[in-house]
Amino acid sequence: MISVAELADRFARLGVRPGTVLHVQASLRALGPVEGGAGGVVDALLQVLGPDGTLVAFTSTPENSSTSRVYQAAVAGLSAAEVEEYRDRMPRFDPATTPASPTVGALSEAVRSRPGARRSSHPQTSWAALGPRAEEITARHPLTSHLGPDSPLGRLYELDARVLMLGVGMARFTAFHLADLRQPDVKVREYRCVTADGWVGFQAPDLDDLHFAELGDRVLAQAEGVTADRIGGADCRLVPVREAVDLADRLLRDPVLG
Repeated sequence: MISVAELADRFARLGVRPGTVLHVQASLRALGPVEGGAGGVVDALLQVLGPDGTLVAFTSTPENSSTSRVYQAAVAGLSAAEVEEYRDRMPRFDPATTPASPTVGALSEAVRSRPGARRSSHPQTSWAALGPRAEEITARHPLTSHLGPDSPLGRLYELDARVLMLGVGMARFTAFHLADLRQPDVKVREYRCVTADGWVGFQAPDLDDLHFAELGDRVLAQAEGVTADRIGGADCRLVPVREAVDLADRLLRDPVLG
């Protein structure tokens, strides 16, 4: 079992520095047993970041959306009556109390539920943050910019954040959505989510991450600021958001570059 102190030391050796804005995407299963579980990993990260650092996590909730893949898989093959019953049982999003989806990992929920955490209000793609810049990162999150430049993800780019990919591959590098949204002819579609106040619909860019694995390989082949190490059982990378997004943008515009 990895102790909190040992884990903090390994994060520091990877390149996490005090005062950093750090977005963490993690597979705790890949990491292996840690003292204190998900909370222990949060403790280690906060220890390294220090009082001036800010820890950020994606706290998405696709379970409350009738336009998500989670919903589509859940209702496949159901009768109309069964679909209606399922919709009645769907959780109503409340930023103060709704847990992060299991699809984004236990560490995201550990960040969201930590005393003092701030969370953005988007009913499908919320973010949580701990630290002095938490309010700045999460305060504004328009429905129409769920993972765009006017979202917390966009502010991570503005703040030159780092992303800790902890046992998670680049196929799940959320910030690549920012590069996608810079491309010409971005498609827009309808989204629907249920909140404490009822159903809400909005038009926003059609997001797709199925190409992220290949794009991630191409970005890693050219990026200069990425560091890597193995911590516990997890292959880990520390990735600068700006460099990765800007490089992904260039690669998407001109595929011959990589």
